[in-house]
Amino acid sequence: MSEIARIADQLRRSQHGEAWHGPALAELLADIDAAQALQRPNPAAHNIWELVNHITAWQTAANGAVRGGVMPRLGKADDWPPAGRAEAEWRAAVKRLAKANQELHSALSKFPEERLDDRLPGRKHSFYFMLHGIIQHNLYHGGQVALLKKLLA
Repeated sequence: MSEIARIADQLRRSQHGEAWHGPALAELLADIDAAQALQRPNPAAHNIWELVNHITAWQTAANGAVRGGVMPRLGKADDWPPAGRAEAEWRAAVKRLAKANQELHSALSKFPEERLDDRLPGRKHSFYFMLHGIIQHNLYHGGQVALLKKLLA
């Protein structure tokens, strides 16, 4: 298996399942509704909906970079988009996350492996570093979602 295929596989596992660590993002979110996603057990912490929007923002940014754009420096409004209120908005947010992941996964299938060590346009690190960072980011925030779900139970 090529390195880019391994990275794509880890990205898929972090989002959809068969991850070594436990439930992936999609598995964690499958039984969450809008009311639960909006609950904030700790006033100083983000809620599940905000985490979903944040993860989506970073996967979307990485996708743009992999497809040839400059990796943006996300401002607060872009980095932490606000949550909605309605169930339909929540379902749309979860679908946007799945779509962002699918688009990044698709972009990786076309990304030349020899470019993994190239410097990411607009940043000081490589594509390799960024792609592993996106996977780590999914896992980190997935852990937060798992803890929030336990607090809501």
